[in-house]
Amino acid sequence: MKTRHKRFILVAAGLSLLGIAAWLVLSAFQKNLVFFFTPTQILSGEAPRNRNFRVGGMVEKASLQRQADGITVSFIVTDTAQRVRVNYRGILPDLFKEGKGVVAEGKLGAGNVFEAEQVLAKHDENYMPPDAAYALKQGKQSKEKK
Repeated sequence: MKTRHKRFILVAAGLSLLGIAAWLVLSAFQKNLVFFFTPTQILSGEAPRNRNFRVGGMVEKASLQRQADGITVSFIVTDTAQRVRVNYRGILPDLFKEGKGVVAEGKLGAGNVFEAEQVLAKHDENYMPPDAAYALKQGKQSKEKK
């Protein structure tokens, strides 16, 4: 075999390996990509049914319900235009309160009930998760359009 053919095979093998590596990285990135949706977007059908995503907004006052097992909770997240019920099994963050900003990550279940795997709350009095602030802004804009 000529050195020219050996070099061509080496370059082709290198490019093939590079292509496979890029495909693996992009595949892993796609699986870990989590999008954010507001309650209005969820109820309008924009949110995926079979993938994890985040929902954010304010926890509606007087909507928190704790089950008898002490670890399962249900609450409503609102963007001031629409409301979505969230079910969560786990320990809520210490800063979780009704009337405050929240972002929950999970999947949309039957009846547009969001089954959360993780709940994130605000950090201090002046902070609101950016996703929750965005949800409230979008909710106010859609309310004003009506």
